[in-house]
Amino acid sequence: MKRSIFISVCLFFFLFFSTCKTEIEPLSIGFSEPNDPNPVPVETWNEITPGLHGSFGSIDERYNRSTPQKISISKTWEGTAWRGERTNAQLVLWTSEDVQNVKITSTRLEGIEGHKIDSSSVNIQLVRYVLTDEFLTGCGHRSPDTIPSYLVADPLENTASFNLLANTTRPVWISINVPANTAPDQYKGTILITTSEETKLEFEINLEVQDWVLPPPSEWAFHLDLWQNPFAVARYHNVEPWSQEHWDQLKPLLTMLAEAGQKCITTSIIHKPWGGQTYDFFESMINWIKNSGGGWDYDYSVFNQYVKFAHDCGITEQINCYSMVPWGNNFRYFDEDSAGYVTIQAKPGSEDYEELWKPFLYDFRAHLKEMGWLNKTTIAMDERGLEDMKKMISLLKEATPEIKITLAGEYHPEIKFDVYDLCVFIRPPLETDPIRERVEKGFPTTFYTCCARPEHPNNFTFSPPAEAAWIGWYAAAQGYSGFLRWAYNSWVKDPLMDSRFIKWPAVDTYQVYPGPRSSIRFERLRDGIQDYEKIRILREKFLKVDSEEGKANLKKLNDLLQSFTLEGLQNKPAEKWVNDGKKILSEISRK
Repeated sequence: MKRSIFISVCLFFFLFFSTCKTEIEPLSIGFSEPNDPNPVPVETWNEITPGLHGSFGSIDERYNRSTPQKISISKTWEGTAWRGERTNAQLVLWTSEDVQNVKITSTRLEGIEGHKIDSSSVNIQLVRYVLTDEFLTGCGHRSPDTIPSYLVADPLENTASFNLLANTTRPVWISINVPANTAPDQYKGTILITTSEETKLEFEINLEVQDWVLPPPSEWAFHLDLWQNPFAVARYHNVEPWSQEHWDQLKPLLTMLAEAGQKCITTSIIHKPWGGQTYDFFESMINWIKNSGGGWDYDYSVFNQYVKFAHDCGITEQINCYSMVPWGNNFRYFDEDSAGYVTIQAKPGSEDYEELWKPFLYDFRAHLKEMGWLNKTTIAMDERGLEDMKKMISLLKEATPEIKITLAGEYHPEIKFDVYDLCVFIRPPLETDPIRERVEKGFPTTFYTCCARPEHPNNFTFSPPAEAAWIGWYAAAQGYSGFLRWAYNSWVKDPLMDSRFIKWPAVDTYQVYPGPRSSIRFERLRDGIQDYEKIRILREKFLKVDSEEGKANLKKLNDLLQSFTLEGLQNKPAEKWVNDGKKILSEISRK
């Protein structure tokens, strides 16, 4: 009780006089976290009996750290999964007194027919807390000192044991990775929680594994494009870019992305393709050199290393090169005569633009052909206007028609088949016909969310978790090939403490955390992509099977998908849509 009073007093002085530390001490729980800027009165914990409490919660909820839980206690979790699928659950622990050395383990899952899933397939992670803010007006400058801030659950921490502080809640994320060779069965297992006080809590897992196989992520049809930022990794971990230490940090980060079905490698072929709008701007992976004879040389060494490395991590389908139409139309190169960098401005369609890009395109085509990458490489643009796009396309077709084009931004029917990989704003929704026409030609056609469009659905730290899963359902319903988010890991200064940024709503620029650590948002996005794949597989199966049951199941699935619209989301929260959809998927997956 004395410790509780001390914490309350400290929080009071922090809020009004800023005399207390701004984070919880690392030894308290095993890692640092911010204090809650909106703590509930400590007296709200008086009704909580001593000891450790726990219950299964919902993966659709972000549980408040400083609020005692008054949820209906559930010691059993029920779920269904295909073979090869990852399914998720969330435990919630809370206490009114310090609990030391909390350990959470899982038994293996055993089926009623004698089959087994090893305990190594059950991944247990703590949910951490970071600071977030609000949507407000979306894009635009914002000051962390003048807008509301909140503590929110999002990063997932791998840790074997931890301490639970008095008057706190700690969610626990549980992922069950069902091996593809698992036999269909009804499986049961136990989550066991122990403490140094010899407290023991047990929770039961009941998992139905259905007789369908989800292929590995490398074979998923969903076109996922989350833009990587290797420069943020070098800065955060304080390592030299492209050193061995840098590659060591990049490997698990890109591997985790590949395991979510990522299709595209993000490369920067010029300096600051987006004008340096992220905390860590993008350097060029290709060094442009204007030699003393007036000609051009190009150093592809970093570009080659990064592409090969991404391939080794499992991202192999497409190489997106940013950009021939950068923000501001600024281009930098190294000038041998002056022994320094020179920046010029060249607008698409101008003589300077063609003199700059034609030599590069000819050389780049030859290089890509030599590397065996020509058929998978695109020149990529981000939110560029129609006239600039037309002029860029004209030049590219003239110089190197073999290189494809990627565009994220407004839909322009005039160039709908000039662009190979097209990603449009989620709002306003694109008509069905152009989506279908492009997909039938084998052209990836996706949508994206960002700081401006819309508040719902989105992937901010304050967004309802189910909105990330809803994205996969929406893609399936509208016929899209997949989804794009403009940043996978463009981290802010201290992403594990504060997800806010001065330009956009919190965490607009990254989906995962350093470590790498996954997040509730990223796991739910992956969850929705799995549902997209299941829908695709079931549709293909039902179309081939000429039976009344198959026709009925196909109609049930199509009727369900018709309800996944932006308008529908305004009337009913994403979790309701997704959970109703998952229930029907489970029903029609029972053979």
